Amino acid sequence: MTPLEFIKALRAEERLRESSKHVKERAAFIRDVLPYLGPAFLVSVGYMDPGNWGTDLEAGSRFGYHLLWVLFISNLMAILLQTMAARLGIVTGHTLAETCRLEFSRPVNVVLYIISEMAMMATDIAEFLGAAIGFNILLGIPMMFAAVLAAFAVIIILALYRFGYRIVEYVIIALVATIGLSYVVELFLAQPQLSSFLPSIFVPRLPAESVYVAIGMLGATVMPHNLFLHSGVIQTRKSIMVNGVPIHESKKRLMRLATIDSFFALNSAWLVNSAILIMSAAVFFKEGIPITSIHEAHRTLTPLLGGLSSTVFAIALLSSGLSSSTTGTIAGQIVLDGFLNIKMNLWVRRIITILPALIVIYLGWDEIKVLVFSQVALSLALPFAVIPLIMFTHSKRLMGTHRSPLVIHWLAIASAALILFLNALLISEALGKL
Repeated sequence: MTPLEFIKALRAEERLRESSKHVKERAAFIRDVLPYLGPAFLVSVGYMDPGNWGTDLEAGSRFGYHLLWVLFISNLMAILLQTMAARLGIVTGHTLAETCRLEFSRPVNVVLYIISEMAMMATDIAEFLGAAIGFNILLGIPMMFAAVLAAFAVIIILALYRFGYRIVEYVIIALVATIGLSYVVELFLAQPQLSSFLPSIFVPRLPAESVYVAIGMLGATVMPHNLFLHSGVIQTRKSIMVNGVPIHESKKRLMRLATIDSFFALNSAWLVNSAILIMSAAVFFKEGIPITSIHEAHRTLTPLLGGLSSTVFAIALLSSGLSSSTTGTIAGQIVLDGFLNIKMNLWVRRIITILPALIVIYLGWDEIKVLVFSQVALSLALPFAVIPLIMFTHSKRLMGTHRSPLVIHWLAIASAALILFLNALLISEALGKL
């Protein structure tokens, strides 16, 4: 071996050692992070619930790919506000609702609770409606029977809480994965061209008559119950068992892990919503078929893409409805306990809150009107969750050295102002249609 060949061999061996070291470091990082992933995935379900499906399907079928940028901007705002909710829970040890109870007077908390509860009940109707439609499509049973079946399915998932919160997280993550895989299949069948939709993700464009659809997409972005939910479920990560040993992480590391969790989970939700819009644009917009209901989307898919596509669509819808209805129930308990210090079994709450949805289904109300109503309810309730969150996370008294930096604080204020402005337009439009 020549000296030159010897030097090259040494360098190759050194590169191999460095590569092996990096692989081991990445594997160790993933192994350390995995136990802390989960809370944001519970939250992400709310960003791909049946209410979002309605706006994404309409946006894609009417305006093609042009409104994809709205989903991108929405996702950035969601990540910002959800990580702030997680930060509040980690630092104070209280949920957003509990912090309101500690900081505000009793009358104010009662009002905040009523507003939050009404918004969640309206949202839950839409989420539960999605699960019922999924069973109705897959099994061919009447909507009322489908609704009862959906209720039992959600109660069974909630009953798993007796075996630990991780079991419920695994079920929800499995349902989210089902939604994601279903839309991989849908996109494969629709075969959209990457060059057709990629620019629309980053280039803002508002075609004629699309402004209110865009407002609807943004208006349902940050849901108040998700902020309460995230500040609550993040508490499960303050002390976890690893190989049978309790691990207590520092607040700083927990906040970093919560940010990683939120980044992956909420970007997954963004990809699903984008996939729904892209599929709708590639199939319905291309054929000149505007879609205004979930049932209509399912019926139209069969002749355009075949039976497999419509079946996969129904499976994804069912997964979306069941998962969002489950997390909505958990959020409801967090709100009830936080504002009023009242505890209730999750399955009891599920039975009580299911009654409005059963009434809506029994009366046969138009699903799109129900979805619009749920969005308006969310819009009305949103400031009563976002504004306290921004106040609390920037309070030095509550957060100490962990309060939101000025950049984050002002970005949150700007996001809240934009959401509230667009929500006001959405409410104005909804009232104009009454």
